[in-house]
Amino acid sequence: MSGAHAAPFVQPASFEFTAESMAQVDRHIAKYPKGRQQSAVMPLLDIAQRQNGGWLPEAAIRVIGEMLNMPYI
Repeated sequence: MSGAHAAPFVQPASFEFTAESMAQVDRHIAKYPKGRQQSAVMPLLDIAQRQNGGWLPEAAIRVIGEMLNMPYI
């Protein structure tokens, strides 16, 4: 298989953290001082990946980028 992206039909149209995952997200973001919340990006990506059974959809990456006010790439 060539290319770095999964086929579009595999990618979900949207992503939303569960209440349990969102509680974890909030705890991680709270660890960082104001203006440094982007430092939580790796833990948030991990939480999203675990929520999705070990797979990280692009929609989750976009949501996290929006949450942390950073590009999704």
